[in-house]
This record gives sequence, C-alpha cells and structure tokens, in this order.
Amino acid sequence: MTGPESATPQKAAVTTGDGRDIDVKRTVGARRLVERLPEESGVVGALIILVLIVGAFNPNFLLQANLIQLVANSVFFGTLALGTVFLLALGEIDLSIGWNFNFSAVITAQLVVLGVDPWLAACGGILFGMSLGLFNGLVTVFLGLPAIIITLGTLSVFQGLSLVVTRARAILPPDPDGSFFEVLSSKPLGVPFVVYAFVVLGIVLHIVFKRTQFGYRVQAVGSNIEAAAFSGIPIRRVKVVAMVLMGGLCGLAGAMFFGWRGAIDPTTGGEFLLVAIAAAIIGGTPVSGGLGTIVGAIVGALIISTIRSGVIFLGVEARWSTFVTGAVILLAVAVDRVLRAQRESARSRN
Repeated sequence: MTGPESATPQKAAVTTGDGRDIDVKRTVGARRLVERLPEESGVVGALIILVLIVGAFNPNFLLQANLIQLVANSVFFGTLALGTVFLLALGEIDLSIGWNFNFSAVITAQLVVLGVDPWLAACGGILFGMSLGLFNGLVTVFLGLPAIIITLGTLSVFQGLSLVVTRARAILPPDPDGSFFEVLSSKPLGVPFVVYAFVVLGIVLHIVFKRTQFGYRVQAVGSNIEAAAFSGIPIRRVKVVAMVLMGGLCGLAGAMFFGWRGAIDPTTGGEFLLVAIAAAIIGGTPVSGGLGTIVGAIVGALIISTIRSGVIFLGVEARWSTFVTGAVILLAVAVDRVLRAQRESARSRN
C-alpha cells in the first residue's frame, strides 16, 4: 500500500562507514563546478586576495593611477614570461633572456643614434633578438645539450657584448620627440600604450599556444619526447623555432622599453630572468614540461608587480622584501596547486 510519503522524491545519498550521509547529487555537482573552472582560476584568486590585502592596509594602493602603473610595470618582464611558457612547456629554460632583452634594446638605441628611423630601428632590434634566439637554438640542438646549459654561457656573452657596445654608459636618442617615442610613451584613455600592446600580444600567443600546430607540437615534445618523435614531430625544428620566438619577444620587449623609457642603460633587463620564469611558473606552467598557460603567465607577472609595489605601500623595510616576495609566491603556487588537484580528482572520479 502506498502512502503520501511514497510520492515524495528521495535524495540520492550514500552512507559512509562512520555513519555520515553524503548527498551524491550535491557532491557530483560540486565536482563538475570545480572541473569547469578555468585552469588559471586559482592564481587569479590569489592575485585578487593579494590586492585586497594590500588595499586594506593602505587604500592608496587601490587608486586607479597606481593600479595602471602596476600593470605597466609588468609589461616588459611579462613579455619575456610569455615566451618562457613555450620553453617550459617544451621542457627547456633560457637563462639568457634578460641580457637578450638588454642587448636588443641597446642595438635599437644604437641604430637610432646612427640616424636610422626609430621604427626601422625597432624592427632591427626585434630581428637581432631573434638572431640571438636562433643562435641559442642551433647550438642547443647540434650539441644535444639542454638549453639551460647553453644559455648559461650565452648569458655572459650577451651581457659582455652589450657592455662593449654601450661602453658601460646609458644610450639616449638624439630626438626623443619623434613619433616612435610619442606613441610608445602615450596613454590612450589614460592607459599606457605598452599595456594595450601587451594584452594584444598575450591574446595572439594564447591562440598560438592553444590553437596552432606549433603550440600542439611544443606541448607534445615537452610531455613525451620519444612519443613525439615516433609520431613524426620534428623535435629539433620545434626547439629552434621556440628559441627564436623567445628571442623575438626579447627583441620586441627591448625595443618597446627603449621607446617607452626613452633611454637604455647597461644593466636594465639583467634582473628580468628570475621574475619572468617565476611569473610563468606562478601562473601554472610546470617546469616538468608538457603544459602551459599564457593567461596564467600574465597573471603571474601581475602578482610579482603587486608584491613589489605592495611592499612599498605597506612600509616594509627593503631587507624584508625578498622574504615577502618568496612567501607570496609560495602562497600563490599552493592555491593554484590545490585547485588543480581538486579538478584532476573530479575528472578521475567521473
């Protein structure tokens, strides 16, 4: 005999060994929600939390002008981080990127001093950066050594040659009022032009990494080089092209920096190596290879800039800045890893 109670829908539940009831539908729904979250959601959340914490202690940090400047400060080493994503996904690391950036900017500046049109000089700087990347790539594949070993040597080579060219002095353009400098230092709608360029570059490289054959090959080689070779992927060519791309981005960032700042000194860019690699890793690109995220690298660069600026706004002594940077980087990575683990667990159970 059926009663009114029988018409009432029952919740699908599972009783665990300790007597607790688990709502299966709710659990499955939560898993699906975690699985659908973008892979960069963890590091984005870390950035938001970091900004809010600094802003809570010093509201001036949240002023529009400061936030825009913070993003602008991320552009140049962030551009190097975008290229680093390709190399890390490939299973390689280029240690010479900071001095490639500097040397390319120096060449751009020297061409301008010699009377070359600044726009053409910028193209020359980009091509020069690509040639340095090509050199790194060719030496890497022909010697059969990891790029980190080769670029450990070329780092010093590029730095030394740059110092010879500049004679250890800053280079200033003869006419800083030209269109090249006006455009690069302009602020359309109150936002620096270089920020717009960085965003467009990020979109293009995201498409290249996720939607093109080259991007697929980079990830395939980094994931399993033997399987990639067996499937017919030209391993050496992929590595060389990735190194050339990295060099081109160094040249582009160097040329933009010269146009934005209106000068280049002998040491600028030398410190970009660690922050560029850190931005890529914080953003979710593992050192083990096979995976990468351009969007994550952009967010990672913003996190590093937020740390640098936040230390100042919080009044922390300079000697503590390195500690704070490392601690926040670890926090960002931890949040991202936890979210990724939850997503992978949800996928494995489904």
